[in-house]
Amino acid sequence: MRKWLPVLIAALLSACSSSDEGKTYYQLPAGPQALSSQTTSQGRQLLWVEQVTIPDYLAGNGVVYQTTDVQFNIANSNLWASPLDQQLRNTLVANLSSQLPGWVVSSTPLGSEQQVLNVNVTGFHGRYDGRVIVSGEWLLNSQGELVKRPFNIELKQQQDGYDAMVKTLGQAWQQEAQSIAAEIKRLR
Repeated sequence: MRKWLPVLIAALLSACSSSDEGKTYYQLPAGPQALSSQTTSQGRQLLWVEQVTIPDYLAGNGVVYQTTDVQFNIANSNLWASPLDQQLRNTLVANLSSQLPGWVVSSTPLGSEQQVLNVNVTGFHGRYDGRVIVSGEWLLNSQGELVKRPFNIELKQQQDGYDAMVKTLGQAWQQEAQSIAAEIKRLR
């Protein structure tokens, strides 16, 4: 038994160390950065991105791919590097900061005079026809006025594969951020 113990330990250690082999982790592409890294709220419009919610099927680690009109596959080897809802919120803050010069956009509360944005993402996945889907709705509380808008963006991937799918999902999310920014500017 003693002579097999080192072999057994080596086998167990190699099994543990290879458990992440073949897995690929994805992060949404960073949007454009705001021009100024130091901002103060004095005399500026304030926007708090309170939350970005996603449904359970998107909340896991796996990147989601729709295989038919009614079936979805949650990948086991192609995973989000950090929780998707956090990535969506962080990139939305970065994109809105870039699109709204003169505003302070934050993922933390900014004070009593802030506008509050909540986004409910219902679709954020690739599809069998080579397109990506980004859908949901957002609600903006702007000085007591509520504005609610649905969104449904479909973009064609330029290449096959998960890398291209994640990049295209990032482009669609950035496009929605531009639409939100345009609506916020219109309300001002």
